[in-house]
Amino acid sequence: MSKHRYEGLLVLNVKGKEDGAQKIIDRIEKDFKAEGCEIESVQKMDTRHFSYAPGKLDSGFFVNFVFAAAPDALPKLQARFKLDDDVYRQQYGRLSDKKKSA
Repeated sequence: MSKHRYEGLLVLNVKGKEDGAQKIIDRIEKDFKAEGCEIESVQKMDTRHFSYAPGKLDSGFFVNFVFAAAPDALPKLQARFKLDDDVYRQQYGRLSDKKKSA
């Protein structure tokens, strides 16, 4: 099965955690790799306050993952992170495939 490129924006709940975001990001990277994903890049975008706080948090640590995965891996990741207390929100989008240089 061919892999597609995706971009995933995750908002992490780091409130009250002394370890900070890095341990959570490392664990999430392992979860991506466990589903057969190849991570191209991880962009840490720091903590940002929400303009509207729909839930119990007023801020979150934003992390952007660019990865390649089989199409059936995405629903598995979404289900796994939905049950994860450290992942407050998640959003995914499909990217165009990288063009191979000749």
